[in-house]
Amino acid sequence: MSADAARVGRFYTTARRHPWVLGKVADWRIPLGPYTPAQIALAVGGGFLLVKTIAWWTWMGPVPVVAWLLAVWAVRQPKIRGRAPLQAAFGWALLAWQPRGGRIGGRAARDRTPRALLGAFTIEGAPPRRPTASAASPAAAGRRLPVRRPSRGGRPGPAAAVTPAAPKSGVQHLLALSQRGGGVR
Repeated sequence: MSADAARVGRFYTTARRHPWVLGKVADWRIPLGPYTPAQIALAVGGGFLLVKTIAWWTWMGPVPVVAWLLAVWAVRQPKIRGRAPLQAAFGWALLAWQPRGGRIGGRAARDRTPRALLGAFTIEGAPPRRPTASAASPAAAGRRLPVRRPSRGGRPGPAAAVTPAAPKSGVQHLLALSQRGGGVR
Protein backbone atom coordinates (compact mmCIF):
# COMPACT_ATOMS: atom_id res chain seq x y z
CA MET A 1 0.00 0.00 0.00
CA SER A 2 1.45 3.34 -1.00
CA ALA A 3 1.65 6.41 1.15
CA ASP A 4 -0.89 8.25 -1.04
CA ALA A 5 -3.54 5.57 -0.52
CA ALA A 6 -3.13 5.79 3.25
CA ARG A 7 -4.01 9.49 3.25
CA VAL A 8 -7.76 9.88 2.98
CA GLY A 9 -9.47 13.19 3.51
CA ARG A 10 -13.16 13.55 4.23
CA PHE A 11 -15.14 16.78 4.28
CA TYR A 12 -18.52 17.16 5.91
CA THR A 13 -20.44 20.29 5.07
CA THR A 14 -22.43 22.13 7.68
CA ALA A 15 -25.63 20.85 6.03
CA ARG A 16 -24.60 17.31 6.95
CA ARG A 17 -23.48 18.14 10.46
CA HIS A 18 -26.56 20.13 11.46
CA PRO A 19 -30.21 19.11 11.20
CA TRP A 20 -32.56 20.83 8.79
CA VAL A 21 -33.86 23.93 10.53
CA LEU A 22 -35.85 26.99 9.53
CA GLY A 23 -35.23 30.50 10.74
CA LYS A 24 -31.48 30.87 10.55
CA VAL A 25 -29.87 33.04 7.89
CA ALA A 26 -26.14 33.60 8.32
CA ASP A 27 -25.80 34.93 11.88
CA TRP A 28 -29.41 36.10 12.26
CA ARG A 29 -31.98 33.83 13.92
CA ILE A 30 -35.72 34.07 14.51
CA PRO A 31 -36.38 34.74 18.19
CA LEU A 32 -36.31 31.48 20.16
CA GLY A 33 -35.38 29.73 16.88
CA PRO A 34 -34.29 28.11 14.68
CA TYR A 35 -37.23 25.74 14.41
CA THR A 36 -37.40 22.20 13.13
CA PRO A 37 -40.17 21.10 10.76
CA ALA A 38 -41.81 19.18 13.62
CA GLN A 39 -41.95 22.35 15.72
CA ILE A 40 -43.46 24.36 12.87
CA ALA A 41 -46.06 21.68 12.14
CA LEU A 42 -47.04 21.48 15.81
CA ALA A 43 -47.16 25.26 16.13
CA VAL A 44 -49.40 25.71 13.09
CA GLY A 45 -51.64 22.68 13.76
CA GLY A 46 -51.92 23.32 17.50
CA GLY A 47 -52.60 27.03 17.00
CA PHE A 48 -55.36 26.24 14.50
CA LEU A 49 -56.87 23.69 16.90
CA LEU A 50 -56.75 26.14 19.82
CA VAL A 51 -58.47 28.86 17.80
CA LYS A 52 -61.23 26.51 16.59
CA THR A 53 -61.91 25.13 20.11
CA ILE A 54 -61.59 28.36 22.09
CA ALA A 55 -65.13 28.01 23.47
CA TRP A 56 -64.22 24.71 25.11
CA TRP A 57 -61.05 25.72 26.98
CA THR A 58 -61.53 29.40 27.91
CA TRP A 59 -62.65 28.42 31.43
CA MET A 60 -59.14 26.90 31.97
CA GLY A 61 -57.35 30.21 31.43
CA PRO A 62 -53.90 30.17 29.84
CA VAL A 63 -53.19 26.48 30.65
CA PRO A 64 -53.89 25.12 27.11
CA VAL A 65 -51.79 27.88 25.50
CA VAL A 66 -48.88 27.19 27.84
CA ALA A 67 -49.19 23.44 27.19
CA TRP A 68 -49.15 24.15 23.44
CA LEU A 69 -45.99 26.27 23.72
CA LEU A 70 -44.29 23.63 25.89
CA ALA A 71 -45.18 20.97 23.33
CA VAL A 72 -43.65 23.09 20.55
CA TRP A 73 -40.47 23.47 22.63
CA ALA A 74 -40.40 19.73 23.51
CA VAL A 75 -40.30 18.53 19.91
CA ARG A 76 -37.19 20.51 19.00
CA GLN A 77 -34.84 17.47 18.93
CA PRO A 78 -36.90 14.37 19.67
CA LYS A 79 -36.12 10.98 18.24
CA ILE A 80 -38.52 8.06 17.93
CA ARG A 81 -36.32 4.97 17.59
CA GLY A 82 -33.62 7.12 16.05
CA ARG A 83 -35.93 8.91 13.60
CA ALA A 84 -37.36 12.41 13.46
CA PRO A 85 -41.05 12.65 14.43
CA LEU A 86 -42.18 13.59 10.92
CA GLN A 87 -40.38 10.60 9.42
CA ALA A 88 -41.72 8.32 12.16
CA ALA A 89 -45.30 9.53 11.53
CA PHE A 90 -44.83 8.96 7.80
CA GLY A 91 -43.54 5.44 8.54
CA TRP A 92 -46.57 4.65 10.73
CA ALA A 93 -48.90 5.96 8.01
CA LEU A 94 -47.22 3.73 5.42
CA LEU A 95 -47.46 0.78 7.79
CA ALA A 96 -51.19 1.38 8.26
CA TRP A 97 -51.60 1.66 4.47
CA GLN A 98 -49.99 -1.74 3.81
CA PRO A 99 -52.23 -4.77 3.35
CA ARG A 100 -52.47 -7.08 6.34
CA GLY A 101 -50.71 -10.01 4.67
CA GLY A 102 -47.96 -7.87 3.12
CA ARG A 103 -47.04 -7.66 -0.53
CA ILE A 104 -45.69 -10.13 -3.04
CA GLY A 105 -44.37 -8.69 -6.29
CA GLY A 106 -45.96 -5.31 -5.56
CA ARG A 107 -49.46 -6.77 -5.17
CA ALA A 108 -51.35 -7.46 -1.97
CA ALA A 109 -50.74 -10.99 -0.71
CA ARG A 110 -54.02 -12.66 0.10
CA ASP A 111 -54.97 -16.16 1.11
CA ARG A 112 -57.04 -18.00 -1.40
CA THR A 113 -60.71 -18.25 -0.59
CA PRO A 114 -61.56 -21.50 1.16
CA ARG A 115 -63.73 -23.91 -0.73
CA ALA A 116 -64.94 -27.41 -0.13
CA LEU A 117 -62.77 -30.19 -1.48
CA LEU A 118 -65.25 -32.55 -3.06
CA GLY A 119 -64.52 -35.86 -4.66
CA ALA A 120 -66.26 -39.02 -5.72
CA PHE A 121 -65.30 -42.65 -6.03
CA THR A 122 -66.91 -45.78 -7.38
CA ILE A 123 -66.69 -49.20 -5.82
CA GLU A 124 -66.79 -51.86 -8.48
CA GLY A 125 -67.43 -55.46 -7.74
CA ALA A 126 -67.17 -58.48 -9.96
CA PRO A 127 -69.65 -58.35 -12.85
CA PRO A 128 -72.83 -60.30 -12.19
CA ARG A 129 -72.71 -63.85 -13.48
CA ARG A 130 -75.11 -64.96 -16.12
CA PRO A 131 -77.17 -67.85 -15.03
CA THR A 132 -76.42 -70.99 -16.94
CA ALA A 133 -79.13 -73.35 -18.09
CA SER A 134 -78.12 -75.97 -15.55
CA ALA A 135 -77.91 -73.57 -12.62
CA ALA A 136 -80.94 -71.48 -13.49
CA SER A 137 -84.06 -71.97 -11.49
CA PRO A 138 -87.43 -72.25 -13.25
CA ALA A 139 -88.39 -68.79 -11.98
CA ALA A 140 -85.22 -67.21 -13.39
CA ALA A 141 -85.56 -68.98 -16.73
CA GLY A 142 -88.85 -67.24 -17.50
CA ARG A 143 -87.46 -63.77 -16.71
CA ARG A 144 -86.08 -61.67 -19.52
CA LEU A 145 -82.82 -59.79 -19.19
CA PRO A 146 -82.81 -56.12 -20.11
CA VAL A 147 -81.95 -55.53 -23.75
CA ARG A 148 -80.00 -52.61 -25.09
CA ARG A 149 -81.09 -51.57 -28.54
CA PRO A 150 -79.03 -49.10 -30.52
CA SER A 151 -81.13 -46.53 -32.34
CA ARG A 152 -79.66 -45.62 -35.70
CA GLY A 153 -81.73 -43.77 -38.20
CA GLY A 154 -84.86 -44.22 -36.11
CA ARG A 155 -85.09 -47.96 -36.86
CA PRO A 156 -85.04 -50.38 -33.97
CA GLY A 157 -82.14 -52.79 -34.29
CA PRO A 158 -81.96 -56.45 -33.39
CA ALA A 159 -81.92 -57.42 -29.76
CA ALA A 160 -78.40 -57.16 -28.41
CA ALA A 161 -76.81 -59.03 -25.57
CA VAL A 162 -76.53 -57.37 -22.20
CA THR A 163 -73.46 -55.14 -22.16
CA PRO A 164 -71.83 -53.64 -19.13
CA ALA A 165 -72.45 -49.96 -18.46
CA ALA A 166 -70.15 -47.43 -20.11
CA PRO A 167 -67.15 -46.35 -18.04
CA LYS A 168 -67.83 -43.32 -15.89
CA SER A 169 -64.29 -42.09 -15.25
CA GLY A 170 -61.09 -41.83 -17.21
CA VAL A 171 -59.50 -44.63 -15.21
CA GLN A 172 -62.44 -46.93 -15.89
CA HIS A 173 -62.24 -46.04 -19.59
CA LEU A 174 -58.52 -46.94 -19.74
CA LEU A 175 -59.17 -50.17 -17.85
CA ALA A 176 -61.93 -51.15 -20.30
CA LEU A 177 -59.64 -50.41 -23.25
CA SER A 178 -56.82 -52.50 -21.82
CA GLN A 179 -59.19 -55.45 -21.16
CA ARG A 180 -60.42 -55.35 -24.77
CA GLY A 181 -56.83 -55.32 -26.01
CA GLY A 182 -57.04 -51.84 -27.47
CA GLY A 183 -54.28 -49.31 -26.93
CA VAL A 184 -54.42 -45.74 -25.79
CA ARG A 185 -54.37 -43.32 -28.70
